[in-house]
Amino acid sequence: MCIRDREISQYRGVHAAVARGDISAVLRLVQQKRKAVNARDPHGRTPLMVAGYKRDVAIATALVAAGADVNARDSQAYDLITIAAVANDVPMLKLAIASGGNTGLITSPYDGTALIAAAHLGHVEVVQTLIDAKAPLDHVNNLRWTALIESIVLGDGGKNHIACLKALVDAGADVNISDGGGVTPLTLAKRRGYTKMVKILEKAGARP
Repeated sequence: MCIRDREISQYRGVHAAVARGDISAVLRLVQQKRKAVNARDPHGRTPLMVAGYKRDVAIATALVAAGADVNARDSQAYDLITIAAVANDVPMLKLAIASGGNTGLITSPYDGTALIAAAHLGHVEVVQTLIDAKAPLDHVNNLRWTALIESIVLGDGGKNHIACLKALVDAGADVNISDGGGVTPLTLAKRRGYTKMVKILEKAGARP
């Protein structure tokens, strides 16, 4: 998930102003043409999404105040919350949630959620922030994985992925939802030798 330099070089109007961090130009342009605040680039990205990729909270805040759609999704079904979750950008994530962002949106080509993406990447504070914002704990994506499963199968068994798994378990995530092959989270963790994850899952009542 990124915006290529070649794509940025072709931006005009509000998208270009956001990409270069020119908040004065952004405000002027959206005041001149209200629809510009939710304009789309060739990949379906709004100016707010560009601000998300640029990690520019000040411009994102200005765009939200001007009427930007926090729940818009681009051509690959990514929204601001998922962009922030993948980038491990907690301030942007909190802005999106406080501005009405839906933590339960189905996003990405994998029909996942921001929580699944964050658990996959081991972004502990993002995972906890999404849990606190009532993100769905047990959504199953089109790979047949939940956030809990992704913290195991796409993680490295290290402290961040362990912390993500524990946060999900503590929040009440179902520890017995199997993957597409019928393999349980406990078995997946055992196969990888992730002993700390195994202990957390067993304590929570996970079955082999």
